Amino acid sequence: MRAGIDQYATRVEGEPEIRDRMDPCVWGLPSTPELEGFAERGYLQRYGVISSATVEACLAEIERVQEDPRLEGDERIIREEHKTAVRSIFDIDLLSTVVREAISESGAEELAREILGSEVYVHQSRLNYKPGFQGGAFYWHSDFETWHAEDGMPIPRAVSASIALTRNEAYNGPLMIIPGSQRLFVQCAGKTPVNYHRRSLVTTTPQIGVPSQDVVTELWNSFGIDMLTGPVGSMTMFDSNVMHASGGNITPIPRANIFVVFNSVENRLGQPFAAGATRPPYLARRG
Repeated sequence: MRAGIDQYATRVEGEPEIRDRMDPCVWGLPSTPELEGFAERGYLQRYGVISSATVEACLAEIERVQEDPRLEGDERIIREEHKTAVRSIFDIDLLSTVVREAISESGAEELAREILGSEVYVHQSRLNYKPGFQGGAFYWHSDFETWHAEDGMPIPRAVSASIALTRNEAYNGPLMIIPGSQRLFVQCAGKTPVNYHRRSLVTTTPQIGVPSQDVVTELWNSFGIDMLTGPVGSMTMFDSNVMHASGGNITPIPRANIFVVFNSVENRLGQPFAAGATRPPYLARRG
């Protein structure tokens, strides 16, 4: 915890508030229609950012990493609650040269620099995997709320890139975004439990760090919901503060996305704003 005025105070004891965001979404004047759309909606999409050969190589890497005996019991491998199916593999850019090269090929880092108006570094990387019939949901949340509360990220000067290694269809648990919600900051209620990440990373119904159903309904009434589908090799770049979620996957078609977060070098992490201790480096790199 740190002293002083916190413009993005969260995990409050009283009734949470919806506040205006204090910082821009695009740092500097949006110079292209693409960036103007990002500033308005909180996300943008590009297609064909990695080749089919790169996609196949990355899918093979998923199998290799999952079966690597050296990673048996590694806390970076997150499994679905009460199941053996893999939900996320963190530090995927460090575990796999192939994935690291795919991120470079995608142009995500250059785009992040353009949006954030500075040099950037990788705050977090992971593979999000929703196997057929077993992939669980990710409940409504703002990433920045978690990174601010639990990792000490000062302001929402970070972006995430999701690169599709499989088809993202309307029926296999695609990303859903409330467009325009990045212009607001939604406080959450409740005190952060000790080592909360061990629970929050696996559950589909978190109790801390998420908005109430009434708040989600209010945001939907104001902005609606966009369902972001796309072919293999497409990329969605979205703001760290935009409200988003994804449903479960009960279809035979798996969904696998590389997920990499870029933070501005001018937005280095400090002590958590609403937690007693920092989280492991695979969740929040400190430069």
